[in-house]
Amino acid sequence: MEDIIVKKDIKTELEIEVPGESHSICNILRKYLMEDEDVKYSVYCIDHPLIGNPIITVKNTKKSPKKSLLVAVNKLKDRTDEFKNLINSIKD
Repeated sequence: MEDIIVKKDIKTELEIEVPGESHSICNILRKYLMEDEDVKYSVYCIDHPLIGNPIITVKNTKKSPKKSLLVAVNKLKDRTDEFKNLINSIKD
């Protein structure tokens, strides 16, 4: 994975470009972000399906959007670990 590029970082809005990622990661992050009551909106777009990089935008009402993004990323990590453990528990 390449480094994340911060496009906009102001008090209540964060816009990042996530090179090398797809709809899968962006869509689930958007879902988890929208579960945060401080998130006013969270969207992502990919300008071109073959060569475009996703751009995720988070707009908050109170706390820093970076904090909301960190919570969403940790939630995704926990769910991924849970899924990995379920797969590992399947007997051959």
